[in-house]
Amino acid sequence: MAKLYFRYGAMNCGKSTALQQVAYNYEERGMRVVIIKPRIDTKGGDKVISRLGIERTVDLIVDKDEDLNKTIKGYLSGKGAVDCILVDEVQFITKDQVDSLFEIAVKENIPVICYGLRTDFLMNGFEGSERLLLLAHSIEELKTICSCGRKALLNGRKIDGEFVFEGNQVAIENENNVEYESLCPACYIQKKERFLKRKSGIS
Repeated sequence: MAKLYFRYGAMNCGKSTALQQVAYNYEERGMRVVIIKPRIDTKGGDKVISRLGIERTVDLIVDKDEDLNKTIKGYLSGKGAVDCILVDEVQFITKDQVDSLFEIAVKENIPVICYGLRTDFLMNGFEGSERLLLLAHSIEELKTICSCGRKALLNGRKIDGEFVFEGNQVAIENENNVEYESLCPACYIQKKERFLKRKSGIS
């Protein structure tokens, strides 16, 4: 039986690079993959883009209210057999869509490997990630480091170069002067305290 995999990590841990490496490994052996990304992730348009500069056009871009089970089965019926399904930025899909990926892995015997964040910049969970933590057969952390050299676990959001700790859950990197930095817990708390002092006018 194929499995549903969740490979998560803080920003800039190489998730998109790892996805493209897996796709390459399958195709090098003459196998077919399908790459999926949520429409809400506008970074790169219809491509998966890594920090290393490599990119790849995705096969399916899915909406939040889309029946993923129906979409994938419809795609497969027109394209033939596939050996692996890869999902980028999986935190942005819904609980029901994760359930669909789980069913596809089990019923269709196709490995489904999902890459994404576990938590947002406020340390809250994403709907898709929370469901994957409950359902995935295999959960793996992709590690990266903070600028201080310690292991990064959290994601800091910066606007115009300043860390912020308020705002909507979704803000795409490189749009509206938004960028992200992976942080260790100690640096995250330190930067949050500085933000709160700055906001309250305390020097």
